[in-house]
Amino acid sequence: MKTKTHKGALRPAMAMGAVVLAGLMVTVAAEKPVFTKQQKASYLTEQELAFIRPGLSLKILEGSIDDAGTVSFRFMITDPKGLPLDINGVFTPGEVSVRPVAAFIPRGEELYRSYIEVMRTSPITGDTATQAARDRTGTVEQVGEGEYIYTFGNRVPLDFDRTATHTIAVWALRDLEEFDLGEESDSDIFHFVPDGSEVTVTRDIVSDAACNQCHGDLSAHDQRKKVGLCITCHTPQSTDPDTGNSVDFTTMIHKIHMGAELPSVQAGTPYQIIGFRQSVHDYSTVEFPADVRRCETCHQNATQADHYLTEPSMRSCGSCHDNVNFATGENHARLPQVSDNQCRNCHIPEGELEFDLSIIGAHTVEQNSKQLPGTNFEILSVVDTAPGRKPTVRFSIRNDTGEPVDPPDMGRLALVMAGNTADFSRVISESATTAEGSAGEYSYEFESPIPEDAQGSWAVGIEGYQSVTLLPGTLQERTNVRDPGDNDVFYFPVTDAETQPRRRVVGQQKCDSCHYDLQLHGSNRNDVEHCVLCHNPNTTDVARRPEEEGAPESVNFRVMIHKIHTGEELDDRSKPYVIFGFRSSRHEFSEVRFPGDRANCETCHISGTQQLPLQEGILPTQTPRDLFNPTPPTTSACLSCHTSLSAAAHADLNISGRFGEACAVCHGSEADFSVDRVHAR
Repeated sequence: MKTKTHKGALRPAMAMGAVVLAGLMVTVAAEKPVFTKQQKASYLTEQELAFIRPGLSLKILEGSIDDAGTVSFRFMITDPKGLPLDINGVFTPGEVSVRPVAAFIPRGEELYRSYIEVMRTSPITGDTATQAARDRTGTVEQVGEGEYIYTFGNRVPLDFDRTATHTIAVWALRDLEEFDLGEESDSDIFHFVPDGSEVTVTRDIVSDAACNQCHGDLSAHDQRKKVGLCITCHTPQSTDPDTGNSVDFTTMIHKIHMGAELPSVQAGTPYQIIGFRQSVHDYSTVEFPADVRRCETCHQNATQADHYLTEPSMRSCGSCHDNVNFATGENHARLPQVSDNQCRNCHIPEGELEFDLSIIGAHTVEQNSKQLPGTNFEILSVVDTAPGRKPTVRFSIRNDTGEPVDPPDMGRLALVMAGNTADFSRVISESATTAEGSAGEYSYEFESPIPEDAQGSWAVGIEGYQSVTLLPGTLQERTNVRDPGDNDVFYFPVTDAETQPRRRVVGQQKCDSCHYDLQLHGSNRNDVEHCVLCHNPNTTDVARRPEEEGAPESVNFRVMIHKIHTGEELDDRSKPYVIFGFRSSRHEFSEVRFPGDRANCETCHISGTQQLPLQEGILPTQTPRDLFNPTPPTTSACLSCHTSLSAAAHADLNISGRFGEACAVCHGSEADFSVDRVHAR
């Protein structure tokens, strides 16, 4: 007899025949399900949608383990409208394969252990290691329309703990390759206690939403999705036999995200995991897009999100700080550690001061210190803005308590003026530390006039920081910590009757969803609206690039950002994207790994701003190192991701010296090959 079932019979009667299902399918599918424009299904006709019914939704209804150790679960598979699917792909298109894992949390512990293990032997080292695995020998029985029971081929030991939390985690794939829709996927996780008691022990440290803020819709090997699924296989029992590295979730994820900053990597040992068919995954060049000390970037929106604060361990902390030898005490204040029992004595969640041994203190990022006074800019007005005139900018600087900050007290303060807003091409930057005023409001008159031939509307932005000493007079003193203000940009008319702001293409919150609080150029620039004043179509690194490094490189924002985020996926790796910055510092981006799907333009773009045609007045980009120079606006954007010769040839055939670019004919928002459609998955 079963030791545990949830309410409802495990084998419900068949609800309707396949013929009835087919008729219902056609009737209801007339209501077009909602697909995003990043999905190929969004571009199907009504007839195609009614027949294919793309998409997949998987729901585990109940699970059980009988006295013989047989694990089974009942589940539903439907389309996004909730209509049932045929797992065999006969009555509805697309065969569905179901791939389950069974695991439990041993009593008194907090980590999963999988019931299914395999032994893997490395062809490189000859070493053998244990790995958690999915069930591959189970059977599926249909018990209703779209409703099935899966019975595991692998059995659990007869003495399994019936009082422990058990989890059945499943991912499913629906094969729609014949319709050019690839494989649809979905995952579900079901928790239960076999003796029928309430589930009280769970593991929910990191949420899917936290992963997806950078990764978009994170899936890994075989389209596995959801952290709750991942942790049932990536358990401490799992090791890569080729490298000896643990693939326990905590250890692996910490090390992957530390990447190039791992002490072991910096000491010369690459961090690698060798996977399916001996594929080598080297994470030694991964650069986390935010500061790795911000643990809360990942540890959020989960029921146990504060676990890293309350339960420090050698396993979790040592995976980032992998130069610590707990057995000997090396790099651990000469203190050997034999278990996790004493960790919380020194590493409390938060102490009285920052930069102490508490977990929050030890991970304090200087520019997020609570000791910083805060720097807040606001541009209040700009006057005398006719061509040939020297404009006067009135602005305020205050700290977080509202107290004024005088310009001479700033570590740096500058005003950047650029025009015109159709597409910036001229930039004037001046120090404003001599601005006059009082009570937090100041005025600065530019020494350089607006050019005599200036037209349209222009913009002025403010940038700068205070220099602050944290914990002065202590052994933890930090000097010259920069407390930057958020850039403020103010638009004003030069010849326009009314001010015309620059178009907005990228939302700052989209940058910060990955980068947390993006700050560049010594923390002076931290808002996209301000960045584009300088990073305009006419700007290259010519002033910084050494002569022996050849022609200058464009740093126009659309070219630079596309190429940086394309990184290691640039088609021609023999021509990496390298720009030179302050003091001729070299910055190469050929190893950048974008964590999401670059085909989803709206990861960065404000919705719709990637569409063609582009608005009037956008300038060609000066691209001395590229195949075109100058490169027309649309071409410069597209070829900064699609860098192959064939892509350049395609663009060249569609550029007229007399009439410009014809890109929108085929790639316009309503065209057959629109930007969204060709990027859809």
